[in-house]
Amino acid sequence: MGTTETKRKCLYCKGIMKDDHCNHMIDLDGRFIIIRNVPCHKCTQCGEVSYSGEVVAQIEKIVARLKDAYTEVAVVEYAAA
Repeated sequence: MGTTETKRKCLYCKGIMKDDHCNHMIDLDGRFIIIRNVPCHKCTQCGEVSYSGEVVAQIEKIVARLKDAYTEVAVVEYAAA
């Protein structure tokens, strides 16, 4: 994701979605993976977050790699493949 802003509208409030970064948390039956600095589109009005298909695929890879490698909590930095 570059520095240019998207021209998307929020599905919930119709606000403007801008390129940003956020933390994404996954709960796997009480065990947690927190992925920091994930590229996202964030609504400037309500804060709703969405991800591109490419980012979702990378999140899935990270989760698959870590889901059996921790006990309770894993905190990792997002890194594009």
